Amino acid sequence: MSTPGTATAGTGIRLHAPAPGWAVEADVVVVGSGVAGLTVALRCAAAGRRTVVVTKARLDDGSTRWAQGGIAAALGEGDTPEQHLDDTLVAGAGLCDEAAVRLLVTEGPGAVGRLMESGAVFDTSAETGEIELTREGGHHRRRIAHAGGDATGAEISRALVEAVQAAGIRTVENALVLDLLQDAEGRTAGVTLHVMGEGQHDGVGAVHAPAVILATGGMGQVFSATTNPAVSTGDGVALALRAGAEVSDLEFVQFHPTVLFLGPDAEGQQPLVSEAVRGEGAHLVDADGVRFMVGQHELAELAPRDIVAKGIMRRMQEQGTRHMYLDARHFGAEMWEQRFPTILAACRAHGIDPVTEPIPVAPAAHYASGGVRTDLHGRTTVPGLYACGEVACTGVHGANRLASNSLLEGLVFAERIAEDIVAHPPAVGAPVVPVPATGPLQPSGARYEIQRIMTDGAGVLRSAGSLAGAAAALEDLYAAALGELETHGKTAEPGVDTWEATNLLCVARVLVAAARRREETRGCHWREDHPDRDDANWRRHLVVRLSATEKRALVVTPTDSADFPSVQHPLLNDSMEQSA
Repeated sequence: MSTPGTATAGTGIRLHAPAPGWAVEADVVVVGSGVAGLTVALRCAAAGRRTVVVTKARLDDGSTRWAQGGIAAALGEGDTPEQHLDDTLVAGAGLCDEAAVRLLVTEGPGAVGRLMESGAVFDTSAETGEIELTREGGHHRRRIAHAGGDATGAEISRALVEAVQAAGIRTVENALVLDLLQDAEGRTAGVTLHVMGEGQHDGVGAVHAPAVILATGGMGQVFSATTNPAVSTGDGVALALRAGAEVSDLEFVQFHPTVLFLGPDAEGQQPLVSEAVRGEGAHLVDADGVRFMVGQHELAELAPRDIVAKGIMRRMQEQGTRHMYLDARHFGAEMWEQRFPTILAACRAHGIDPVTEPIPVAPAAHYASGGVRTDLHGRTTVPGLYACGEVACTGVHGANRLASNSLLEGLVFAERIAEDIVAHPPAVGAPVVPVPATGPLQPSGARYEIQRIMTDGAGVLRSAGSLAGAAAALEDLYAAALGELETHGKTAEPGVDTWEATNLLCVARVLVAAARRREETRGCHWREDHPDRDDANWRRHLVVRLSATEKRALVVTPTDSADFPSVQHPLLNDSMEQSA
């Protein structure tokens, strides 16, 4: 990884958009309003920094609101940060940064306490008054705090939104971030954004600030079926790439094992059936009622998510079916209504009653373990640009995120970013006039084609053939739009749909390139043609940067070994570093 804070030239690539028609001045701009974004905004504002929160929809519309299971921390009797660390390292399949994980698990309990001080209320035992804790996949202890039964994210979002509003922090809602502004030295100078006809601003504008925190969430909408909301289109990762930042580990997309199966043609956000349902004793079964995970792992249904997802997919392949079942009829109506009211309502809305029948489930895209590469203070390789939450790759998750570590990661690293900004204020520089956009915008309809390509070629099951097909199809989309630009001097009309489609294509191409490169099965990256984990050759991270010179034919070169030949790949400059 390049040294965080070292000036990195941007790529010269930016989205086609009108020039900013208005500007806001700030010390800090936070892009995103989930647990990570709102936490860092509160800490920066409390330290006297002029803070602006920019969010793509409403303040409470991000992925945090949809988190059902809870937040993991060593809060229970007999549990320790060391045990939490061990479970996290096992789930990460050899690619976690142990220093980052140790920081997470040791600072986590205190961060949860400060979240409660901000107003979050977790479920407590009627007998003891202590926080109720449950188990999820990969955890050997009950350490998951939850709220409203299965509405933890909604409660955390509520508390943080109210705290931000009470603090008087300036917010800009319904705003899609476009590109990073940089000064003549390559340092962060703010962002451009498009406000979608709401509030005191409209159209394309800018927030000028020497510190930008990306907390934009994930990129699940790159696949046809996902648990992510519609706003999760990889905007933060795409912005960071265009700004010259490094990203890492994008091949490790976690597919949640138990998503409500709505049919083979279902698209967009799908209802999640929380891992906590299995944590409370639900069983995964096939159509004959056989518990197929028993014997595959010591934790059976509570194995890490990659193992459960693979177990479900294998059974589906064996039996020629499109889904398995989650059986929790033994819970009874009262437990379903009190512990999992959100899931119960979602199932019933789709004609399934978990009280009386098993729930049809199948894996769907859920969480990006990789993202914009940061150090332990959330700093990226672009000075003044930070990242936290799902958009970031802190090293905590490795090749597969441990259940319910995501909310905790957002809390802990958000606090660390705020501390760094206060202790080491980024240098203030005047934004330079952006260079003309060089790449084409994708037509709005490309979004659905990208999702189909990615689901078919880079989903749960991957192979050299499927990934090569996906890479070629994605390149065809890019080449067609580029041909229009070069031949006719025009691109798709700038707008939310075309900007999102362009961002999705960017992250899809990076993901596929990394997945083709990693010729092994590790964590949530499953290569059918390379079914085994290969520590001797692949206990490494794939690090990607866009080139500042060539835009299409770039060299992919490992930095630490001559064993892997250089290869050509469009748009990407990809390097490997051995895991520490």
